[in-house]
Amino acid sequence: MSLFAEYAISALLLLGGFFTLVGAIGLARLPDFYTRLHGPTKATTVGVGAIMLSSVIYFSSRGEAIGISEILITVFLLMTAPVSANMLAKAAMHIGVKTMDGTEGNPWEQ
Repeated sequence: MSLFAEYAISALLLLGGFFTLVGAIGLARLPDFYTRLHGPTKATTVGVGAIMLSSVIYFSSRGEAIGISEILITVFLLMTAPVSANMLAKAAMHIGVKTMDGTEGNPWEQ
């Protein structure tokens, strides 16, 4: 395995771990349901994508075939996370989940 591949894998693993940690902290610390949606759907999606990309680079640099399972996991995650977050937000708006003070409505419509 080349030195460049090792550095790329290490950097992607650190980046993925950082984004996943930020997403988990955002899920735990943000004040209301709508802002908590951003943690797992935005930051964690990038984090898992970086970890999967490092897995693809690792197995490709070892001379094995490109892992189709890692690519499918990444594609499935990137397709489903935004859709599920949108559906959760619409369901929460439909049943009347309260927002944090000062965040209700669109500020550009005023």
